Amino acid sequence: MSKTFEVIERVGISTVSLEDAVREVVQEANSEKKIGWFEVIEQRGRITSDGKIEFQIKVRIGRKLKE
Repeated sequence: MSKTFEVIERVGISTVSLEDAVREVVQEANSEKKIGWFEVIEQRGRITSDGKIEFQIKVRIGRKLKE
């Protein structure tokens, strides 16, 4: 059994919530290759030019290199 992981970072963006931003980025990464774990490492936001709040999160994702 492999005990080696690759670690990647991705940024998720949502105008709904921080949770939605996390869910979207994690589900997308998992659809490409099964993930073993994730960690939210940064949260931030901004106001768009049309006045909407945009939630942004940075996630660290771990994946086994071999199954």
